[in-house]
Amino acid sequence: MVIAMLVGCIIGIDRNMRGKPTGVKTLGLVGLGSCLVTMAGAGFALHGVAGSDATSRAIQGIVTGIGFLGAGVIVQNAATDKIRGLTTAASIWVTAALGIVCGVGAWSIALIATFLFMVLLILGRIAEHALHRYWLAKPQEHRDAMIENEE
Repeated sequence: MVIAMLVGCIIGIDRNMRGKPTGVKTLGLVGLGSCLVTMAGAGFALHGVAGSDATSRAIQGIVTGIGFLGAGVIVQNAATDKIRGLTTAASIWVTAALGIVCGVGAWSIALIATFLFMVLLILGRIAEHALHRYWLAKPQEHRDAMIENEE
């Protein structure tokens, strides 16, 4: 779980440094949530739990359905060209993954993941603020050139 979260955070650092709307917290949460859902599904397959096909379909439905709820909190402000709500949407998705893990009875995994979730939100906010200060300290021409080179 830690590695999945850290991989997302590393990608998030790159996104932050390029001024993109996703960042350390959002992509760290996506990595953690993906890991949790995969672990829940794999746990059924490995242990041969009766009804695992039905449970697997339920997990798929939750993950799909929760995406619509998350999409509802993402807002783009046309005046400032800023996107808000991505971390909240990712938090909703990871919370659903935590619910799935609790539903399969993996309490220790749920508690560890919840701890990681909270650490990521707290430390991720600090890292993102530092990256934003770094980003804003660069001259506008340099930032525009970096964005043009990326696209």
